[in-house]
This record gives sequence, structure tokens and C-alpha cells, in this order.
Amino acid sequence: MMMRIVRSFALAVTAAAFTAPVALHAQDMGNARGPIGPSPYEVVREWHRPFQMPGFAFGGNSGVFAESSERIFILMRGETRLPQPVPPEFRQHAGTIGMNVLSQTEGRTWQNCIYTLRSDGSLRELWSQWDYLCKGSEGPGPHRIRIDPYRDDHPVWVINETFHQIYVFSNDGSELLMTLGEKLVPGDDETHFARPQDVAFLPDGRILVADGLDNHRVMILDPEGKYLGEVGSFGDGPGQFNGVHAIAVGPAGRVFALDRSGGRINLFRTTDDPTTLVHERTWGGLTLPLDIIVNENDLWITDLGPLRFVNFDFEGNYKYTWLVPRELPDGYIEVHTFTVAPDGTLYGGDNQYGRTQKFVPRPDADPELLIYPPWRGP
Repeated sequence: MMMRIVRSFALAVTAAAFTAPVALHAQDMGNARGPIGPSPYEVVREWHRPFQMPGFAFGGNSGVFAESSERIFILMRGETRLPQPVPPEFRQHAGTIGMNVLSQTEGRTWQNCIYTLRSDGSLRELWSQWDYLCKGSEGPGPHRIRIDPYRDDHPVWVINETFHQIYVFSNDGSELLMTLGEKLVPGDDETHFARPQDVAFLPDGRILVADGLDNHRVMILDPEGKYLGEVGSFGDGPGQFNGVHAIAVGPAGRVFALDRSGGRINLFRTTDDPTTLVHERTWGGLTLPLDIIVNENDLWITDLGPLRFVNFDFEGNYKYTWLVPRELPDGYIEVHTFTVAPDGTLYGGDNQYGRTQKFVPRPDADPELLIYPPWRGP
């Protein structure tokens, strides 16, 4: 315990040494827990270069995944039709003219839902050939994008919560390799989902599906997408959920699943039985956890109330927290998703103002306070 106190004090002192600290007012702290300090990153302002036709802007960036430093995948909930004439204060994204692209759905158009960017924010690839997989959605539609690091061909997985489906694409976007689930048919059996949210990959080739907002379970699939088993159910007990919003894998068989409405993290472990996971521990103290990255010795999540990045060790102890401002030009309403490229650059998807932002470590940042690319097993 004494070592933990010393470590917390050291982090707080280190945070205080950063330049340009954010102001932390008591009324802004909400459910935040410490040590709390300023962000170790700087925002590259207006990095996400628009490529839309005149009259359109980005939609909600619900999924972001940096496959490399020069290929950042964006999953977008369609584009946003701007009011005409376009207000003169518009710059880069709809949030600059007071639009919330998540709630103001009357301007949503299901186009350009998947694309990739270069490190300078310019468009690299546009996968508009797959827009039909999102068209007609009366809900939020695409939710997460991930890439399987263990298969040689690195397929791209896209989760569509509204249609209760998961799509698996070839890495170059030329083929739809597999579709899991039945469009607009929710279910809780071995072949259906009910508003799935995320997917993660085990080193042995198995796939974990966070299924999700209705079924409150983690499904275990074999490398071909066939059902093996599941864990979890609705409730507030150990290993239960009130909405599995994100999932990630860590060293020594650890599996972390975010209970969004429950404000908790459930930690499971793999076993010799490929059809199940064993629950190890649960910790709470969160408000609305959104996304997760697991590193070698700890994990980071984004949470709301207030919006923040939170760092935990694997026992659930707080290591560090930094708050994310709401105010533009650099603020967020929610960091729905985040990713880290191999060069250490952090990208955060903005699901309500509507764009992705690039964060680079401050020159004097403590390496212990930085987020690293997701853990990858042997």
C-alpha cells in the first residue's frame, strides 16, 4: 500500500511539471478519480482534412484503428448534410456550427462510411463500394472497426450494431470475406447478435464478440467465425453486464470487457477450455466507459462524466487520469474510440462533433503517462 501511495504522489508531481496545464475546477471533476493531471499530449489542430463534396461534412467517427503510422482506418456514421447556405463560421466539421451529428440525424447520409487517412490527415483510400451495407439504417449503424493482428492477411472487421451484423473485409477492401449475423434480425442464439459493439482477437486465432447492448454477453468464436461458447449475462454481479461496449485482450490470457451502463470493467481469463472464459475480478467507479486499449502492464479507457482518459493497472488501481475539454476547437463531447499508431501518435474519434483528432506526445511528457499501441501476443 505504501508503494502505491508513493507512486501516486510521484505521478501527481510529474503531472504538475507539464507546461500549459489544464484548469481543474471542482465542478468539472464529476466522477473523475486520481491521480489527476494535465494531458501528456498536444492536439494537432484541424488535422482531419475534409474530402467531402460541397455541402457535406464528416459524420460521427465511431471507429478508429491505426494499422500503421500511414494508414489510419476511420469508420464513419455517414456524412452530414450541412444547412444551406453554409454558415460562415463553419470550419472542418459540423460541430463548429453547433451541430451534434449523433443526435441531429436528419442530416445524415449513408456515404463514405469507411476510409483511411495518412499521417498528415489526407485521404488515402475511400471504401465507398461498401456504403450499401449501412444504407437504410434508422439507427447509429457502424460502431467499431478492428484489424486481426494474428492472421497473415490481416482482415478488417466492422461491427454494425443497428443491423445486428459483423462484416469481415480483405485488408485492401476489395472483398467482403464473411458476414456474421442476420440483417435486422436480433437474436441470442449461436448465429445471431443483438446490437453487437466490438470484437477482439486471441493469439490462438479465436475471436471475441462484445454482444453487446441487448444480449450482455461475450461470445467466443473459432477462427472461421463459428460459435464456441459465451460468458456473461444481464445484471450487476461478477462477470455480468448492463451493455458490453468494448473488449480488448492483454497478456497472460486476460480479457477486459467494458460494462458501459454499469460503469464497470470485467476482467476474465482464458483457460484450457476454448469454449469459455473464467471471471477474475470486477471494478467500478466509472460513469460510461467507452473504449479501451490494453498495454503490457496496464490499460487505458475513455469515460464520460467528465470526459477523460483513465489509466488502470491490472488490479483495478488508478494510475493516472487526464480530462478532455468540451470546448472547441480542440474539445470533444465524447471520445467514442481511440487508437495508437506504431509511432506513438494517438487518434481519437469524435462521435458527436464529428471528426477524428490527432494527438502527439508533448516534448516533456513522462513516458509512463503515454498510451502505447495495443498489446499483441506471440
